Amino acid sequence: MAVTAAAVGQALRMGFDDAQIVVTDDSHLHAGHAGAREGAHFSVQLTSPRFAGLSRVARHRLVYDALSSLIPRGIHALAIVARTPDEAAAIDPTR
Repeated sequence: MAVTAAAVGQALRMGFDDAQIVVTDDSHLHAGHAGAREGAHFSVQLTSPRFAGLSRVARHRLVYDALSSLIPRGIHALAIVARTPDEAAAIDPTR
């Protein structure tokens, strides 16, 4: 069974219950290349206070940990934007 954006979102909400989460399935943008046959492509944007004081790599590790059960089931590529609420507000003051 293919991994869906809904499944990715659900797994992230379980790992980041205090986060704002947006998941986009970008698979259609990669149709035709070899990786498209190996699984889906997703972009995720998370805003969470858990990211405060963490490096970009540490933030990404937390995201990969939350998705660890889905990755072997069909996530080929994952683009991650992980920000604290203050960082998100600095970029978009309407948040």
